[in-house]
Amino acid sequence: MDFEALKKYSALHPKPAGLILQYGTAGFRSKAEQLDHVMFRMGLLAVLRSRAAGSTIGVVVTASHNPEEDNGVKLVDPLGEMLHPSWEEYATQLANAEEQELQKTVTEICQKAAVNQQKDASVFIGRDTRPSSKKLSQAVIDGVSVLGGQYHDYGLVTTPQLHYMVCCQNTQGQYGKPTLEGYYQKLSKAFKELIKKSPSSGEGQRHLKIDCANGIGALKLSEMEPYFPKEVLIHIYNDGTKDKLNHLCGADFVKVHQQPPKGLDMKPNERCCSFDGDADRIVYYYKDTAGRFHLIDGDKIATLISIFLKELLAKVGQTLKMAVVQTAYANGSSTRYLEETLQVPVHCVKTGVKHLHHKAQEFDVGVYFEANGHGTVLFSKAAETTIRQLAKEEKDDAKREAAKVLENMVDLINQTVGDAISDMLVIEAILALKGLTVQQWDGFYTDFPNRLLKVQVSCTQVIDTTDAERRAVTPPGLQEKIDALVKKYKFSRAFVRPSGTEDVVRIYAEADTQENADALAHEVSLAVYHLAGGKGAPPQP
Repeated sequence: MDFEALKKYSALHPKPAGLILQYGTAGFRSKAEQLDHVMFRMGLLAVLRSRAAGSTIGVVVTASHNPEEDNGVKLVDPLGEMLHPSWEEYATQLANAEEQELQKTVTEICQKAAVNQQKDASVFIGRDTRPSSKKLSQAVIDGVSVLGGQYHDYGLVTTPQLHYMVCCQNTQGQYGKPTLEGYYQKLSKAFKELIKKSPSSGEGQRHLKIDCANGIGALKLSEMEPYFPKEVLIHIYNDGTKDKLNHLCGADFVKVHQQPPKGLDMKPNERCCSFDGDADRIVYYYKDTAGRFHLIDGDKIATLISIFLKELLAKVGQTLKMAVVQTAYANGSSTRYLEETLQVPVHCVKTGVKHLHHKAQEFDVGVYFEANGHGTVLFSKAAETTIRQLAKEEKDDAKREAAKVLENMVDLINQTVGDAISDMLVIEAILALKGLTVQQWDGFYTDFPNRLLKVQVSCTQVIDTTDAERRAVTPPGLQEKIDALVKKYKFSRAFVRPSGTEDVVRIYAEADTQENADALAHEVSLAVYHLAGGKGAPPQP
């Protein structure tokens, strides 16, 4: 390793003294001007990870749904999944090493992770549309180059597209071609095949309004539009030409504020959806004839997909095991509907995409979505092989047709990570094939009213949880207090968990009425304030 070059280049990307950042589920996120050194060092880390894994590694420069002034970076592992937890620690160590310790830290990582310095390294790089992203991705390239790694810069791409490219590259093209055109072709071909079979095919056009959060989703969706069948007409709003990224728009805004984004006029019963800033989340919504806003979040998306896949699996007559994975934030009404009405097993895991993804890998077909609209479906290798074989060789016509629909679903879904474009096409195909309106979909079940609050505390580590974050173990007495409060209301539940990103404790409560959900959330927030070292004035109702 050329330590002289490393020292020279590192000096061009100096670390602000005393700045400490943590690599979390979303990678690193911060104000853009604080990240130059982090980007350079993640270029270094990507090379080390690539040599250790003997595969191409991805680096995405994005801060997703954060404000435009922020930026961030995350690494993508060989099969398009999130970075391995042991390497998250290396990322944090490397980002926080003071200038004079950089060389030592790199050497230590090489020893711990048994990195062979002689091996080739290959890194795929992509970025979102933030004003700071181009310069920051150049810093990543500097880091890759100084350690002698090869790189391919895809420039502007959605986060899921880069995950897809990495997976294609490392499966030697089995998953698809590692190009944007390859991505558009694979998805659109599967989508066209599905739409062809819909009962209303040829009966006029299906319209969909899409809020792209003034982000990368608008660019990539416009590029993909020529590949869509003529029956589908998309209308893009918040395309980034006029307003700021994520400002009063995007999936996160719509979900949190339960209102339509700025810049999209909704007529009654029109299907609309919103992507987030890097296009890995999606939520749907509509306005009814009385002008009331209805949100269709990740829970309802998971339900729609589950109904469809369950019917198909029954038709092909295979004993493939399907399950849905949720977090504690999933609405209790969705869990009930899945378990009781649909008879689909539901598993609850800790908050964070990596926990959901990991659990979903245990089943032949694993559907996972967070309520915020981030999710996908995973098919086991064995399930995929069975489906493709049946689509080709099954003698029974009905079974073969069902297997073909499943096969197209497998190709349409981006199994590496939640992908707003892919999820949107999956939803549009299912609604067309089942002849469902957005209102009928919304009517599967009614969400229990709920409320999210946060309480500032001196130290979030006071709170420790168990049972997929649904019960508090410490501080003593808190869980007993929550249990007593929950007993006061019908259909109610509540839980608290420390935030991974700020000094707050997050509180979730649901009950039979909005009034009761609000009251329960407030009472629980007071309990947290008094028992877990609240800061400032006590929470007000």
